[in-house]
Amino acid sequence: MKIKKNESEQQSYTKVSLILDFLRGSIRYFIISIFSALCVAGLDMLSPQLIRTTVDCILGDNELPEFLMNLIGNIGGVDYIRTHLWLIGCAIIILAVFSGVFRYLFMLFNTKGAESLVETMRNRLFSHIQRLPFSWHMQNQTGDIIQRCTSDVDMVKNFVSEQLTSVFRIVILIVLSLFFMLSMNPKLTLVALTAIPVIIAYSAYFHSKISSQFTKCDENEGILSTIAQENLTGVRVVRAFGREKYEKDRFEKQNNIYTNLWIRLCRFLAMFWGAGDLISGLQVMLIVILGAVFCVRGSMTAGEFIAFISYNAMLTWPVRHLGRMISEMSKAGVSIERIRYIMNSPAERDKPDAITPDMRGDIEFQNVSFSYGDIPVLSNVSFKIPHGTTFGILGSTGSGKSTLMHLMNRLYNLPKENGRITIGGVDIADMKGSWVRSNIGMVLQESFLFSRTIAENIGITRKDMNLSDIRRAASIACIDDAISEFTNGYDTMVGERGVTLSGGQKQRTAIARMLTQHTPIMVFDDSLSAVDSETDAKIRQALRKNSGNSTVILISHRVTTLMQAECIMVLDKGLIAEMGSHDELMKKDGIYRRIYDMQMTLPEEVTGYGA
Repeated sequence: MKIKKNESEQQSYTKVSLILDFLRGSIRYFIISIFSALCVAGLDMLSPQLIRTTVDCILGDNELPEFLMNLIGNIGGVDYIRTHLWLIGCAIIILAVFSGVFRYLFMLFNTKGAESLVETMRNRLFSHIQRLPFSWHMQNQTGDIIQRCTSDVDMVKNFVSEQLTSVFRIVILIVLSLFFMLSMNPKLTLVALTAIPVIIAYSAYFHSKISSQFTKCDENEGILSTIAQENLTGVRVVRAFGREKYEKDRFEKQNNIYTNLWIRLCRFLAMFWGAGDLISGLQVMLIVILGAVFCVRGSMTAGEFIAFISYNAMLTWPVRHLGRMISEMSKAGVSIERIRYIMNSPAERDKPDAITPDMRGDIEFQNVSFSYGDIPVLSNVSFKIPHGTTFGILGSTGSGKSTLMHLMNRLYNLPKENGRITIGGVDIADMKGSWVRSNIGMVLQESFLFSRTIAENIGITRKDMNLSDIRRAASIACIDDAISEFTNGYDTMVGERGVTLSGGQKQRTAIARMLTQHTPIMVFDDSLSAVDSETDAKIRQALRKNSGNSTVILISHRVTTLMQAECIMVLDKGLIAEMGSHDELMKKDGIYRRIYDMQMTLPEEVTGYGA
């Protein structure tokens, strides 16, 4: 129940609540680092006071405060300190050592917190993406998703670890600096404060400019990542069609757009930091000049002047850093919003009372209609597949064959008003999604293989898979002999997306992988298109012998692949054109008969009927 509650919360994140949720596992590290930063700030404040006291009271004629007089009275008083100035040096060194220790602790725990935060963000993002609907993945480019999970995550991490953790230290530095500066010279302090509203004003102005520019940069980086990802995974297609120059020009064009956007953003940043340096420099120069005048007039001591300049430097840095925070907040805000888009995208959810019924039953589509956006694909389709039979589906490209299987496997959810799909009389919408998919084995049109060994690719469906089970499935898929001829056999590494295997070998490996599931329903979505007719026949024969009581659904553009099925359905433009056995359909002068006649006399490639 806890997981479900968290998933529900993820759908309504604000930027702040999302960051706080990500910080749950690392907040303790940031608390320690903030405490260390406060200690550093406090210790840094003591050094100017020590120097001021030494100049004015030890070397000068001013009187020490009473509590200091009592403190050093035990070791000989002011005269003793004046003749042993090395004690002052030791005190400064001790302060520096303690400051260094706390700086180390700050860096150590801040880094731990930052890396823990990144780990949490990436794990949560990846886990949530795994639960997002198939339709969401179809609407979002892979390169852009990767960029959100890498560059945007790093941007948020840097902002939290480098900017937000400095807020408390900045506040302490500003408050203590102003306190000591006011205690020494209120007039000069007011002069020092004149730069603060100016810095805040121009920082707020640049905030909106930088934010909009960084949004464009981030979006175009996602486009660039997508182009690179597509070309790296599709390098064989690019080479085969001689498209290297076209793809290179396409990449360079987008890269040029991305570069120019960053140059424009850097111009804003240059103006932002240049203006800050100018204002800070003028403020420091004014403090030095007026401070010197006050010293000459006697309204300020030399020690106070030295300490005041030190505190002014401490005041200038945090005020400048606040400006930087506003700048970084612009970029981090964009990244958080892009991550929030993923985390707020609704994950797949089963009904509260979802069931796991027996899947060994008849499959029935009842008045099913479906559209991709405004594009209709299926229109009022109804048919029944008796359990344990082989059912064939034939149709032209775009007729809705694969969509039927995607709906049955709940890759796409069928709206209630668009009909029902039942298995054993139970609506699949009332079942657990994981249960449906674990009982429907599918070999898709595009056989995707992971960059692992052949054995790992085939046995990926079960943890307890042994080599004999893997080889048995491979034998049914007619790929065992080919694998055995490889130098490393089943330990042969498969390249990315299976590029080291031929198209037919990839399809047969994918078939073997599905067969290891031993599901009551098996779907072959044109998964024999890349194998020759002889191998096609051998695989179908092996499937008939080894499918047991499973329901087999064959989608193919080859009539020879489907003709042994008990029932064949012909789809045309989202409608059922014909249905019956091979012999029944051959008696009709319809689409099936025409396709059969063409395929028996012409090469498959010119029939016009594909997946």
